[in-house]
Amino acid sequence: MKNHFQKNLLVLLLIYFTGFHLIAQEQQQYKIFTVGFYNVENLFDTINNADTFDDDRTVAGKDHWDTKKYYKKLDRISQVIAELGHPENPNPPAIIGLCEVENKAVLEDLLKTERLDRTKYGIFHYDSPDERGVDVALLFDKQVFQVTNSQARKLIIYEADEPSKRDYTRDQLVVSGYLGDEEIAIIVNHWPSRGGGEQKSKYKREKAALLNKKIIDSLYTINPAIKILSMGDLNDDPTNSSLKKILKTKANRSELQEQELFNPMENMFRSGKGTLAYRDSWNLFDQIIMNTKLANANSGLQFYKAKIFNEAYLINQNGQYRGYPWRTYSGSGYDGGYSDHFPVFIYLITAVK
Repeated sequence: MKNHFQKNLLVLLLIYFTGFHLIAQEQQQYKIFTVGFYNVENLFDTINNADTFDDDRTVAGKDHWDTKKYYKKLDRISQVIAELGHPENPNPPAIIGLCEVENKAVLEDLLKTERLDRTKYGIFHYDSPDERGVDVALLFDKQVFQVTNSQARKLIIYEADEPSKRDYTRDQLVVSGYLGDEEIAIIVNHWPSRGGGEQKSKYKREKAALLNKKIIDSLYTINPAIKILSMGDLNDDPTNSSLKKILKTKANRSELQEQELFNPMENMFRSGKGTLAYRDSWNLFDQIIMNTKLANANSGLQFYKAKIFNEAYLINQNGQYRGYPWRTYSGSGYDGGYSDHFPVFIYLITAVK
Protein backbone atom coordinates (compact mmCIF):
# COMPACT_ATOMS: atom_id res chain seq x y z
CA MET A 1 0.00 0.00 0.00
CA LYS A 2 2.74 2.49 0.84
CA ASN A 3 3.93 2.63 -2.77
CA HIS A 4 0.46 3.72 -3.82
CA PHE A 5 0.34 6.81 -1.71
CA GLN A 6 3.48 8.83 -2.24
CA LYS A 7 3.25 12.36 -0.98
CA ASN A 8 2.67 13.94 -4.38
CA LEU A 9 0.73 11.02 -5.92
CA LEU A 10 2.47 11.58 -9.23
CA VAL A 11 4.37 9.21 -11.43
CA LEU A 12 7.16 10.12 -13.78
CA LEU A 13 7.09 8.05 -16.94
CA LEU A 14 9.46 7.76 -19.85
CA ILE A 15 7.10 7.71 -22.81
CA TYR A 16 8.15 7.40 -26.44
CA PHE A 17 5.96 9.47 -28.72
CA THR A 18 5.69 9.53 -32.47
CA GLY A 19 2.88 12.08 -32.17
CA PHE A 20 2.09 15.01 -29.91
CA HIS A 21 4.26 17.18 -32.18
CA LEU A 22 7.46 15.86 -30.59
CA ILE A 23 10.56 14.70 -32.41
CA ALA A 24 10.24 10.99 -33.21
CA GLN A 25 11.94 8.74 -30.63
CA GLU A 26 12.73 11.71 -28.41
CA GLN A 27 12.70 10.80 -24.72
CA GLN A 28 10.74 13.07 -22.39
CA GLN A 29 9.73 12.71 -18.76
CA TYR A 30 6.06 13.27 -17.97
CA LYS A 31 3.85 13.46 -14.93
CA ILE A 32 0.81 11.28 -15.43
CA PHE A 33 -2.66 11.76 -13.94
CA THR A 34 -5.44 9.18 -14.08
CA VAL A 35 -8.92 10.64 -14.57
CA GLY A 36 -11.80 8.19 -14.39
CA PHE A 37 -15.54 7.66 -14.26
CA TYR A 38 -17.51 4.85 -12.62
CA ASN A 39 -21.23 4.04 -12.42
CA VAL A 40 -21.22 2.27 -9.06
CA GLU A 41 -24.70 0.69 -9.41
CA ASN A 42 -26.94 2.01 -6.68
CA LEU A 43 -24.58 2.85 -3.83
CA PHE A 44 -27.24 3.34 -1.15
CA ASP A 45 -26.95 3.36 2.60
CA THR A 46 -29.37 1.21 4.62
CA ILE A 47 -31.49 4.10 5.93
CA ASN A 48 -34.96 4.63 4.52
CA ASN A 49 -35.32 8.15 3.12
CA ALA A 50 -38.96 9.21 2.93
CA ASP A 51 -38.22 11.67 0.10
CA THR A 52 -36.85 9.14 -2.42
CA PHE A 53 -37.75 5.73 -3.79
CA ASP A 54 -35.01 3.92 -1.90
CA ASP A 55 -37.29 1.41 -0.15
CA ASP A 56 -35.78 -1.59 -1.96
CA ARG A 57 -32.32 -0.75 -0.61
CA THR A 58 -33.24 -1.04 3.06
CA VAL A 59 -33.15 -3.92 5.50
CA ALA A 60 -36.90 -4.46 5.19
CA GLY A 61 -36.97 -3.82 1.44
CA LYS A 62 -37.05 -6.19 -1.52
CA ASP A 63 -33.23 -6.32 -1.73
CA HIS A 64 -32.78 -6.94 2.03
CA TRP A 65 -29.99 -4.36 1.91
CA ASP A 66 -28.18 -4.62 5.24
CA THR A 67 -24.99 -3.33 6.83
CA LYS A 68 -22.94 -6.36 5.81
CA LYS A 69 -23.88 -5.97 2.13
CA TYR A 70 -23.35 -2.22 2.30
CA TYR A 71 -19.81 -2.48 3.63
CA LYS A 72 -18.97 -5.23 1.19
CA LYS A 73 -20.15 -2.92 -1.59
CA LEU A 74 -17.96 -0.10 -0.26
CA ASP A 75 -14.97 -2.43 -0.16
CA ARG A 76 -15.59 -3.53 -3.75
CA ILE A 77 -15.86 0.02 -5.05
CA SER A 78 -12.78 1.14 -3.11
CA GLN A 79 -10.76 -1.65 -4.72
CA VAL A 80 -11.69 -0.43 -8.19
CA ILE A 81 -10.92 3.21 -7.41
CA ALA A 82 -7.57 2.34 -5.81
CA GLU A 83 -6.52 0.28 -8.84
CA LEU A 84 -7.98 2.36 -11.65
CA GLY A 85 -5.24 3.22 -14.13
CA HIS A 86 -2.87 0.43 -13.12
CA PRO A 87 -0.27 -0.63 -14.09
CA GLU A 88 0.92 2.49 -15.96
CA ASN A 89 0.04 4.66 -12.98
CA PRO A 90 0.15 2.83 -9.62
CA ASN A 91 -1.55 5.71 -7.79
CA PRO A 92 -5.31 6.19 -7.37
CA PRO A 93 -7.00 8.61 -9.79
CA ALA A 94 -6.35 12.32 -9.43
CA ILE A 95 -10.01 12.84 -10.36
CA ILE A 96 -12.87 10.36 -10.57
CA GLY A 97 -16.51 11.03 -11.38
CA LEU A 98 -19.17 8.74 -9.92
CA CYS A 99 -22.86 8.20 -10.50
CA GLU A 100 -25.65 6.30 -8.74
CA VAL A 101 -24.59 7.46 -5.28
CA GLU A 102 -27.37 8.20 -2.79
CA ASN A 103 -25.80 11.00 -0.78
CA LYS A 104 -22.60 12.51 0.54
CA ALA A 105 -22.59 10.16 3.54
CA VAL A 106 -21.98 7.08 1.39
CA LEU A 107 -19.01 8.85 -0.20
CA GLU A 108 -17.61 9.68 3.22
CA ASP A 109 -17.98 6.02 4.19
CA LEU A 110 -16.26 5.02 0.94
CA LEU A 111 -13.26 7.18 1.78
CA LYS A 112 -13.00 5.55 5.21
CA THR A 113 -12.38 2.11 3.69
CA GLU A 114 -8.97 0.51 4.16
CA ARG A 115 -7.85 1.10 0.58
CA LEU A 116 -8.79 4.80 0.51
CA ASP A 117 -8.46 6.08 4.07
CA ARG A 118 -4.91 7.30 3.49
CA THR A 119 -5.73 9.19 0.33
CA LYS A 120 -6.36 12.93 0.33
CA TYR A 121 -9.64 12.92 -1.57
CA GLY A 122 -12.12 15.75 -1.41
CA ILE A 123 -15.79 15.34 -2.33
CA PHE A 124 -18.14 17.35 -4.50
CA HIS A 125 -21.75 16.25 -4.29
CA TYR A 126 -25.09 18.03 -4.57
CA ASP A 127 -28.46 16.43 -3.88
CA SER A 128 -30.37 16.27 -7.14
CA PRO A 129 -34.16 15.96 -7.60
CA ASP A 130 -33.86 12.49 -9.14
CA GLU A 131 -36.83 10.38 -8.08
CA ARG A 132 -34.69 7.30 -7.42
CA GLY A 133 -32.50 9.35 -5.11
CA VAL A 134 -29.26 8.82 -7.05
CA ASP A 135 -26.80 11.60 -7.78
CA VAL A 136 -23.48 12.26 -9.50
CA ALA A 137 -20.35 13.19 -7.55
CA LEU A 138 -16.67 13.94 -7.97
CA LEU A 139 -13.74 12.71 -5.89
CA PHE A 140 -10.52 14.65 -6.34
CA ASP A 141 -7.02 14.46 -4.93
CA LYS A 142 -6.64 17.72 -3.02
CA GLN A 143 -2.86 17.51 -3.38
CA VAL A 144 -2.89 17.79 -7.17
CA PHE A 145 -6.27 19.35 -8.13
CA GLN A 146 -6.96 22.80 -6.72
CA VAL A 147 -10.67 23.55 -7.09
CA THR A 148 -11.83 27.09 -7.83
CA ASN A 149 -15.54 26.60 -8.47
CA SER A 150 -18.32 24.01 -8.42
CA GLN A 151 -22.01 24.05 -9.23
CA ALA A 152 -24.91 21.76 -10.04
CA ARG A 153 -26.79 22.54 -13.26
CA LYS A 154 -30.37 21.31 -13.33
CA LEU A 155 -31.70 19.37 -16.30
CA ILE A 156 -35.33 20.41 -16.86
CA ILE A 157 -37.30 17.88 -18.92
CA TYR A 158 -41.04 17.35 -19.36
CA GLU A 159 -42.72 14.15 -20.48
CA ALA A 160 -43.46 14.16 -24.22
CA ASP A 161 -46.90 12.59 -23.78
CA GLU A 162 -47.70 14.67 -20.65
CA PRO A 163 -46.16 18.13 -21.22
CA SER A 164 -47.15 19.44 -17.78
CA LYS A 165 -45.35 16.59 -15.99
CA ARG A 166 -41.67 17.09 -15.23
CA ASP A 167 -39.26 14.15 -15.38
CA TYR A 168 -37.05 14.67 -12.35
CA THR A 169 -33.55 13.50 -13.17
CA ARG A 170 -29.91 14.03 -12.26
CA ASP A 171 -28.13 17.39 -12.25
CA GLN A 172 -24.93 17.89 -14.21
CA LEU A 173 -22.04 18.64 -11.87
CA VAL A 174 -19.47 21.21 -13.02
CA VAL A 175 -16.15 21.53 -11.19
CA SER A 176 -13.34 23.83 -12.30
CA GLY A 177 -9.80 24.10 -11.00
CA TYR A 178 -6.12 23.66 -11.67
CA LEU A 179 -4.50 20.32 -12.49
CA GLY A 180 -0.80 20.41 -13.28
CA ASP A 181 -0.92 24.21 -12.87
CA GLU A 182 -3.41 24.47 -15.74
CA GLU A 183 -7.10 25.32 -15.66
CA ILE A 184 -9.48 22.48 -16.46
CA ALA A 185 -13.23 22.01 -16.08
CA ILE A 186 -14.92 18.67 -15.38
CA ILE A 187 -18.58 17.97 -16.10
CA VAL A 188 -20.03 14.83 -14.47
CA ASN A 189 -23.16 13.40 -16.09
CA HIS A 190 -25.76 10.71 -15.67
CA TRP A 191 -28.19 11.25 -18.52
CA PRO A 192 -31.80 9.97 -18.51
CA SER A 193 -32.24 6.25 -18.98
CA ARG A 194 -33.78 4.37 -21.88
CA GLY A 195 -36.86 3.51 -19.83
CA GLY A 196 -39.84 3.14 -22.15
CA GLY A 197 -37.57 2.35 -25.07
CA GLU A 198 -34.52 3.89 -26.72
CA GLN A 199 -36.38 5.86 -29.38
CA LYS A 200 -39.20 7.04 -27.14
CA SER A 201 -36.74 8.36 -24.55
CA LYS A 202 -34.16 9.71 -27.03
CA TYR A 203 -35.34 13.32 -26.69
CA LYS A 204 -34.44 13.28 -23.00
CA ARG A 205 -30.80 12.46 -23.66
CA GLU A 206 -30.72 15.04 -26.45
CA LYS A 207 -31.94 17.58 -23.88
CA ALA A 208 -29.11 16.47 -21.61
CA ALA A 209 -26.64 16.94 -24.45
CA LEU A 210 -28.01 20.43 -25.09
CA LEU A 211 -27.45 21.33 -21.43
CA ASN A 212 -23.92 19.93 -21.71
CA LYS A 213 -23.29 22.12 -24.75
CA LYS A 214 -24.67 25.17 -22.94
CA ILE A 215 -22.32 24.51 -20.00
CA ILE A 216 -19.33 24.12 -22.32
CA ASP A 217 -20.19 27.35 -24.15
CA SER A 218 -20.43 29.20 -20.83
CA LEU A 219 -17.01 27.89 -19.81
CA TYR A 220 -15.53 29.26 -23.06
CA THR A 221 -17.10 32.64 -22.33
CA ILE A 222 -15.16 32.84 -19.09
CA ASN A 223 -11.90 31.40 -20.48
CA PRO A 224 -11.60 30.57 -24.22
CA ALA A 225 -8.37 28.62 -23.51
CA ILE A 226 -9.83 26.34 -20.84
CA LYS A 227 -9.42 22.58 -21.19
CA ILE A 228 -12.65 20.63 -20.69
CA LEU A 229 -13.63 17.04 -19.86
CA SER A 230 -17.22 15.82 -19.90
CA MET A 231 -17.66 12.36 -18.40
CA GLY A 232 -20.47 10.13 -17.36
CA ASP A 233 -23.00 7.41 -17.97
CA LEU A 234 -24.77 8.94 -20.94
CA ASN A 235 -27.20 6.05 -21.51
CA ASP A 236 -26.30 6.47 -25.18
CA ASP A 237 -23.51 5.00 -27.26
CA PRO A 238 -20.89 7.24 -28.90
CA THR A 239 -22.68 6.98 -32.24
CA ASN A 240 -26.13 8.10 -31.03
CA SER A 241 -27.66 11.45 -31.98
CA SER A 242 -27.09 13.06 -28.58
CA LEU A 243 -23.34 12.76 -29.15
CA LYS A 244 -23.05 13.02 -32.94
CA LYS A 245 -25.77 15.56 -33.77
CA ILE A 246 -26.04 17.68 -30.61
CA LEU A 247 -22.49 17.68 -29.24
CA LYS A 248 -21.02 16.89 -32.67
CA THR A 249 -18.29 14.69 -31.22
CA LYS A 250 -15.55 13.35 -33.47
CA ALA A 251 -13.66 10.08 -33.28
CA ASN A 252 -10.40 11.34 -34.80
CA ARG A 253 -8.37 14.14 -33.30
CA SER A 254 -6.93 15.07 -36.68
CA GLU A 255 -10.41 16.24 -37.79
CA LEU A 256 -11.01 18.58 -34.85
CA GLN A 257 -11.61 22.28 -35.39
CA GLU A 258 -11.39 24.89 -32.62
CA GLN A 259 -13.88 24.31 -29.76
CA GLU A 260 -15.00 20.91 -31.04
CA LEU A 261 -15.20 17.70 -29.00
CA PHE A 262 -13.19 14.49 -29.27
CA ASN A 263 -14.66 11.18 -28.10
CA PRO A 264 -11.93 8.53 -27.68
CA MET A 265 -14.62 5.95 -26.86
CA GLU A 266 -16.20 6.04 -30.34
CA ASN A 267 -13.56 3.89 -32.03
CA MET A 268 -13.61 1.51 -29.06
CA PHE A 269 -17.35 1.08 -29.50
CA ARG A 270 -17.05 0.57 -33.25
CA SER A 271 -14.53 -2.22 -32.57
CA GLY A 272 -17.03 -4.05 -30.36
CA LYS A 273 -15.95 -2.91 -26.89
CA GLY A 274 -18.39 -1.86 -24.19
CA THR A 275 -18.92 -1.01 -20.55
CA LEU A 276 -22.23 -2.81 -19.99
CA ALA A 277 -23.99 -5.74 -21.61
CA TYR A 278 -27.66 -6.34 -22.33
CA ARG A 279 -29.17 -9.31 -24.12
CA ASP A 280 -25.79 -10.52 -25.37
CA SER A 281 -24.76 -7.20 -26.87
CA TRP A 282 -22.44 -4.50 -25.59
CA ASN A 283 -23.12 -0.82 -25.06
CA LEU A 284 -20.55 1.84 -24.28
CA PHE A 285 -22.59 4.32 -22.26
CA ASP A 286 -19.71 5.33 -19.98
CA GLN A 287 -17.63 7.92 -21.78
CA ILE A 288 -15.05 10.65 -21.28
CA ILE A 289 -15.02 13.30 -24.00
CA MET A 290 -12.80 16.37 -24.26
CA ASN A 291 -12.40 19.62 -26.12
CA THR A 292 -9.85 20.39 -28.82
CA LYS A 293 -7.67 22.37 -26.41
CA LEU A 294 -7.05 19.19 -24.44
CA ALA A 295 -7.23 16.53 -27.15
CA ASN A 296 -4.65 18.21 -29.41
CA ALA A 297 -2.52 19.98 -26.81
CA ASN A 298 1.23 19.85 -27.38
CA SER A 299 2.08 21.64 -24.14
CA GLY A 300 0.73 21.69 -20.61
CA LEU A 301 -1.93 19.08 -19.91
CA GLN A 302 -2.16 16.62 -22.81
CA PHE A 303 -4.38 13.63 -23.52
CA TYR A 304 -2.40 10.40 -23.76
CA LYS A 305 -4.85 7.48 -24.00
CA ALA A 306 -8.28 6.20 -22.93
CA LYS A 307 -9.20 2.76 -21.63
CA ILE A 308 -12.02 0.63 -20.27
CA PHE A 309 -11.09 -0.88 -16.91
CA ASN A 310 -12.36 -4.44 -17.37
CA GLU A 311 -10.05 -6.50 -15.18
CA ALA A 312 -10.97 -10.17 -14.71
CA TYR A 313 -12.22 -9.66 -11.15
CA LEU A 314 -14.90 -7.27 -12.46
CA ILE A 315 -16.33 -9.91 -14.82
CA ASN A 316 -18.98 -12.46 -13.89
CA GLN A 317 -17.44 -15.89 -14.38
CA ASN A 318 -20.56 -18.03 -13.99
CA GLY A 319 -24.16 -18.56 -14.96
CA GLN A 320 -26.51 -16.67 -17.25
CA TYR A 321 -24.47 -13.46 -17.11
CA ARG A 322 -21.06 -15.02 -17.60
CA GLY A 323 -18.76 -12.51 -19.31
CA TYR A 324 -20.86 -9.51 -18.23
CA PRO A 325 -19.80 -6.99 -15.58
CA TRP A 326 -20.18 -8.65 -12.17
CA ARG A 327 -23.00 -6.67 -10.63
CA THR A 328 -24.32 -6.32 -7.10
CA TYR A 329 -27.84 -7.40 -8.02
CA SER A 330 -29.16 -9.25 -11.05
CA GLY A 331 -32.52 -10.68 -12.02
CA SER A 332 -31.89 -13.63 -9.73
CA GLY A 333 -31.20 -11.45 -6.69
CA TYR A 334 -28.06 -10.54 -4.76
CA ASP A 335 -24.85 -11.46 -6.62
CA GLY A 336 -22.36 -9.64 -4.39
CA GLY A 337 -20.33 -8.20 -7.26
CA TYR A 338 -19.08 -4.72 -8.08
CA SER A 339 -21.32 -2.96 -10.59
CA ASP A 340 -23.27 -3.55 -13.79
CA HIS A 341 -20.85 -1.13 -15.53
CA PHE A 342 -17.12 -1.19 -16.13
CA PRO A 343 -15.35 2.06 -15.27
CA VAL A 344 -13.49 4.08 -17.88
CA PHE A 345 -10.44 6.28 -17.53
CA ILE A 346 -7.95 8.42 -19.40
CA TYR A 347 -4.36 9.40 -18.80
CA LEU A 348 -3.49 13.07 -18.85
CA ILE A 349 0.19 13.98 -18.95
CA THR A 350 2.26 17.08 -18.52
CA ALA A 351 5.95 17.43 -19.32
CA VAL A 352 8.48 17.71 -16.51
CA LYS A 353 10.50 20.85 -17.02
